[in-house]
Amino acid sequence: MTGQTLETPVRAGGGDVPSWKSRLPGHRVRVGAVALVAGVAYAVLGLVKLATFRATTFDLVIVDQAVRNYAALRPPYIPVRGMFGGRGMDYVQLADHFSPIYAVLAPFYWIHDGPGTLVVAQAALFAAAIPFVWLFTRRVLGTWPAYLVCVAYTLSWPVAQAVAFDVHEAMFVPVLTAIMIERYHAGRMLPAFLAMAALLLVKEDMGLMVIGAGACLIALGDRWRGVLSALLGLGAVLLVRGLTISVFGGDAKDYWAYGHLGDDLPGALLGILRDPFAAVLLAFSEEAKVDTLLLMVWPTLLLCLLSPLSLVALPHVLVRMLADRPQWWQADFHYSAFTVVILLCAGVDGLARLLRLIRRSGDRSLKLAWAAGACAVALTLVPRFALDQLYHPGFYTEPKAAAAEAVAKVPSGVTVEAANSVGPALTSRTTVLLWGATPHGAPWVVADTSRWEFPFGSPEQQVAAVGELEAQGYVKVFERDGYVVLRRD
Repeated sequence: MTGQTLETPVRAGGGDVPSWKSRLPGHRVRVGAVALVAGVAYAVLGLVKLATFRATTFDLVIVDQAVRNYAALRPPYIPVRGMFGGRGMDYVQLADHFSPIYAVLAPFYWIHDGPGTLVVAQAALFAAAIPFVWLFTRRVLGTWPAYLVCVAYTLSWPVAQAVAFDVHEAMFVPVLTAIMIERYHAGRMLPAFLAMAALLLVKEDMGLMVIGAGACLIALGDRWRGVLSALLGLGAVLLVRGLTISVFGGDAKDYWAYGHLGDDLPGALLGILRDPFAAVLLAFSEEAKVDTLLLMVWPTLLLCLLSPLSLVALPHVLVRMLADRPQWWQADFHYSAFTVVILLCAGVDGLARLLRLIRRSGDRSLKLAWAAGACAVALTLVPRFALDQLYHPGFYTEPKAAAAEAVAKVPSGVTVEAANSVGPALTSRTTVLLWGATPHGAPWVVADTSRWEFPFGSPEQQVAAVGELEAQGYVKVFERDGYVVLRRD
């Protein structure tokens, strides 16, 4: 890399960058204020959805059960997922997704035991990436572009979709990737590589991101670290998917979505190698895939494609686009939050490279114009995604009195099969299982027959399921506005 590399901390115009403590304290206050506002907005979005029965059992209750058990110094049992998949009440979260990093949230349950704690923690973690994004961007482009890029991240659609859809392991990735990129750029190798290693504790496929980081380092000329990182990532993927998940009682095939390429990872890799052109076309084979890919790169005005940093995101993006599960391709869920910081920082680096190429590296106006453009793109996308709800009064006032009454009918300490939207309101004081077409024999059931609820196919099926429970001896103790509470005598 000519001139400025990710190993050499330099200002946009050259020269050493002073340390964080030696910079004007006003920057710390302003960046902290941006992060605080972002965290509050994210928390409000999640907490309102929780309070108005728009959060869901899959996946909020799953994570809540795991973290609650960690907090009680027990294995992270997730009976809601275990019973749904026929694995039993003692199914552990590490067998479903390898996410031991959830254990770091356990101490917060000693303060407040409930899914709201997860919502706030997720909001704080997404906001925690902002100072590192600011530091990286200021070092590359300057101060005011750094503020604009932070606003672009704050408003970014991948973060909006993640904070609006319950809680997921994706909450840890933006801050870890921001630390990894910014600390490496600052020449602080130990925290950079510790953050990289921590990614492997987030999910079983994060080894792919570490492989991508290794490819990036090789492209930057840091070959030994790059090769070691790539080997670490590859080893983690093979170890976790091939051994660790099965040791905990899971099956690596549960989330295998590449049967069209091969029966397992080696088979899929051989299939890709036999016809790599077909694999490339497969990544663009659906309109939803193309839309998502464009939405991922457009917020940087496509300049992320000029940076080797994009290699960090490439393996993770590819496995999404090559899968046979449409929800993995779409922009509606949380999957793009895994790579949002990487691509945004790649856009910053891509602009710096472009300016050096055209010998305008010192042109502050172009840097500011690009940052303003990135911020404007993020702003224009807000109405299309979840942050749009925050400025609509109806979001805060949706009536759910019947749901609250139904929840109140269920005594504490029992096992209850609950409709997908009702489970989060019960999980703090009961053992929640997901109400579905296959009954689990729980002594209490809270059903919803007026609107579609996962995993049913239609409200009509839900009405039929309530009828079947009554035929099995369950008695209705409450019914209003479609909510039905049944007790087994």
